[in-house]
Amino acid sequence: MSHYQQPLDVTTLPSWQALREHRQMMQGFNMREAFKADPRRFEMFSTGSCGLFLDYSKNLITSRTRDLLVELAREAGVEQAARAMFNGEPVNASERRPALHTALRRPMGDSLIVDGRNLMRDVHGALAQMTDIVGRIHNHLWRGYNDKPITDVVNIGIGGSFLGPQLVSEALLPFTQQSGVRCHYLANIDGSEFREVMANLDAQTTLFIVSSKSFGTLETLKNAQAARSWYLSRGGSEERLYRHFIAVTSNAQAAIDFGILEKNIFPMWDWVGGRYSLWSAIGLPIALAIGMSNFKDLLSGAYAMDQHFLHQPFESNMPVLLALLGIWYHNFWGAESYAFLPYDHHLRNFVKHLQQMDMESNGKSVRQDGKAVSVGTGPVIWGGVGCNGQHAYHQLLHQGTPLIPADFIVPVVNHNPVADHHEWLYANCLSQSQALMLGKTREEVETELRDGGMDEQAIQRLAPHKVVPGNRPSNTLVMESLSPARLGSLIALYEHKVFVQSVIWGINAFDQWGVELGKDLGKAVYQRLTRYENDNAEDASTQGLIDYFRGRHRG
Repeated sequence: MSHYQQPLDVTTLPSWQALREHRQMMQGFNMREAFKADPRRFEMFSTGSCGLFLDYSKNLITSRTRDLLVELAREAGVEQAARAMFNGEPVNASERRPALHTALRRPMGDSLIVDGRNLMRDVHGALAQMTDIVGRIHNHLWRGYNDKPITDVVNIGIGGSFLGPQLVSEALLPFTQQSGVRCHYLANIDGSEFREVMANLDAQTTLFIVSSKSFGTLETLKNAQAARSWYLSRGGSEERLYRHFIAVTSNAQAAIDFGILEKNIFPMWDWVGGRYSLWSAIGLPIALAIGMSNFKDLLSGAYAMDQHFLHQPFESNMPVLLALLGIWYHNFWGAESYAFLPYDHHLRNFVKHLQQMDMESNGKSVRQDGKAVSVGTGPVIWGGVGCNGQHAYHQLLHQGTPLIPADFIVPVVNHNPVADHHEWLYANCLSQSQALMLGKTREEVETELRDGGMDEQAIQRLAPHKVVPGNRPSNTLVMESLSPARLGSLIALYEHKVFVQSVIWGINAFDQWGVELGKDLGKAVYQRLTRYENDNAEDASTQGLIDYFRGRHRG
């Protein structure tokens, strides 16, 4: 029997009304005072699991806030929706399909029957196929057209076929030493990117992975065709093309027509969205970079977080808590954006993956039932490597007018220790979150300037500029070190956070019709640019820009 129900208007729930009233009572809440008043605040508002530790004590909350937010999750049906998703029910209502990325990390021996088929056989069949090919490449049994072993792999894909794999293979660079394979990513339909990726590659030792569900995604297909021409122009033959191209697609025939052997085509399934697909054969470049053993550790870390999400009480459930805090700020405090600040060079592209995961999932204005939402949904996601940001946009976080909650992410141990660099890195992470919370009062500023010997007139002139409001919320996620399992848990944590928010808002986290519109219009614009279509564009601006391109592109 189905557990999944169409969502209600969240603003009609008793807990939502109670949170509105509570928000008014919290208007004068001060985190500085809260820490002074309660020496156990850190213990009360921190929790850990799956190799991750979450400190959420630096938030504009009391235990009453948490109780009301947890009640909101219960009333909105988060538990029932989570079980429906894990069980393969059609939680993607607009496309009438399940969203089963969690099945990709379930262990051997599990069974998941959807429409009379055990999907776990398909999942572990694809994993076995990956294990075979990764083993052959790593053991130099797979060779190029001149019988040289493969040294470089170029993943051709865009969106979820690029952002997730790139993030993981970069984040786990310390685990790549044994593979002997370098991974490169080609996503954009931009000749400059193509030239840059190919500049130092040898066609004899390069393998391309073409990742496209339809084998027709414009950017991916154009880059695959360019890669094929590049390969042929450097001595490769049509007869041995199969040694240099692998496909991950649901359109096997198109891949075969391209010249790829059927046994080298990996499946893509409708029940896995692109932004949730790095756990599948889309993760083949990850496995080639770090090895299948580490790839399976990545899966096991995500599975551990799945189990935590499903079974841990909401009061200490990390994805649920992060989701509820996000809703608290977005819907009750007016926060329009959220900053993610990883203090680890290997996580420099984590925010790019989160941007797609969050904004493509929850950038919706219509509920699952087709009615307009009554509250704000998906915030803007931004950020980057922490210490760099301190010398750039952290100024906005500290003294700007918008309220911007932040998540700090930092490992205790660095894989590449240099002198005392990591101690300083970790100290900077903690001091930034501390500064956001504490700020600096006018009185503190004036005292500091007087102690420095400044005269009173100069103090009164400068003091307003040095006041930092403080009381700015943040979470801090700490892990012992960045490992495959902990990274798997970290990514799955945010996947579930995004899902919980979608359930509460009543929207569909698993479709992306806005993305599709841009693709469709792009085809028509291309036809007009190349004069295959002589009629004018639908609007004067687009037509004017087409005319400008034609005028400047002549000759």
